[in-house]
Amino acid sequence: MAQWTSAMGSTQLARLLASQQARPGGSGTRRPPAYRALADGIRLLVLEGRVPVAARLPAERELAVALAVSRTTVAAAYEALRTEGFLESRRGAGSWTAVPAGNPLPARGLEPLPPEALGSMIDLGCAALPAPEPWLTRAVQGALEALPPYAHTHGDYPAGLPALREMLAERYTARGIPTMPEQIMVTTGAMGAIDAICHLFAGRGERIAVESPSYANILQLMREAGARLVPVAMAEGLQGWDLDRWRQVLRDAAPRLAYLVADFHNPTGALADEDQRRQLVEAARSAGTVLVVDETMSELGLDQDLDMPRPVCGFDPAGSTVITVGSASKAFWAGMRIGWVRAAPDVIRSLVAARAYADLGTPVLEQLAVNWLLNTGGWQAAVDMRREQARENRDALVAAVRRELPGWEFEVPRGGLTLWVRTGGLSGSRLAEVGERVGVRVPSGPRFGVDGAFEGYVRLPFTVGGAVADEAAVRLAAAARLVETGAGAGAEVAHPFVA
Repeated sequence: MAQWTSAMGSTQLARLLASQQARPGGSGTRRPPAYRALADGIRLLVLEGRVPVAARLPAERELAVALAVSRTTVAAAYEALRTEGFLESRRGAGSWTAVPAGNPLPARGLEPLPPEALGSMIDLGCAALPAPEPWLTRAVQGALEALPPYAHTHGDYPAGLPALREMLAERYTARGIPTMPEQIMVTTGAMGAIDAICHLFAGRGERIAVESPSYANILQLMREAGARLVPVAMAEGLQGWDLDRWRQVLRDAAPRLAYLVADFHNPTGALADEDQRRQLVEAARSAGTVLVVDETMSELGLDQDLDMPRPVCGFDPAGSTVITVGSASKAFWAGMRIGWVRAAPDVIRSLVAARAYADLGTPVLEQLAVNWLLNTGGWQAAVDMRREQARENRDALVAAVRRELPGWEFEVPRGGLTLWVRTGGLSGSRLAEVGERVGVRVPSGPRFGVDGAFEGYVRLPFTVGGAVADEAAVRLAAAARLVETGAGAGAEVAHPFVA
């Protein structure tokens, strides 16, 4: 019986490997033999989760043709991977990817680093800040005080607690978007909201248009749901959305859904202006595409002179084109797993009905905590605290990266939690791998793209500041030097900063 659970075609693997090619380094760069470079490339793809574990690889002859190399090169690369524990083979069954014993399975998203590892590793993988105390504690205390009446019920509220739905509707109305509680469903985080929307609107094989780059975890969620992702390239820097490209993709591909982050886009930090929002809604309406708008970053404007544009749903008064997703995770705390959907009442009814076969509802205590924050002014106080912290972290990280890595290029966003950095021609995948060995965890650009795009980028979140930001930049610079000289390829690197 075969040990593999999926298959990787030669053309697809060749495309992923080609995306790792970086511009040549300096004269001191050591180039590994062709078989070693191929083995290292496949190993990196496995470690990043871009080639799944237990995926059957192409036959040696087939991959050699796709890569325009000799079969001997591919055979030697496969043998090296078998020796290192990244490949298993059996006559008649082929060869499939694996991970060596004792190694953690590679992540396919951007999961947080385990707390026990934080002492020796600077974690730039997760764009989330610690809880804004004392507001978390006060909110939980307030929730406990409000809990007794709900404890006498069954506790299942598929649409969310009525009091919280009403409060969220009032917040949209205060922003100039008249909203009824019947247009709100409370979910278990924004991920839960988007998962429910994808299952309702886009069955397996349906097309979903996505920004390129886009939020890695959402891309993976959609892949796991069986969607066919249609990438739409973002404009350079902070210009954001190329409206001509969007109109062409929506017209030609006719995707069922389109997903975008118009408020401090993750990962680029771009902010869509009102004209871009209007045109995006018009293009989606003309194509019959439902526009799913992720607002989780909308309250994280960091520059004090910034005037925020109207929400995207404000350009869809009929409510037939835009579905809005919000969350407490970025503006307040990632551990507060409360999200919500704003949509037309019939869409909310369909989402609620489908929930009977998913998670039934969102935890009552956490809903009560968010409701307490929104009712008492604690939410705004906590968001103000979050903005100040993120602003200080952003400025410290920008200064540190410019000092330690002057060849890296980026534009400073006016809000959000992420910096999208071009790495001067170095492979983002190799920087991510070597970075973990020198004590800094950073996600590579391809995690935010489709089919291997953005190899020359990394994402840096505003989660550390002060001396820690300085040290993170020093470690990134050390990783960059190792990658540039070839010292990080296929070998263990001594940790120069952690005792």
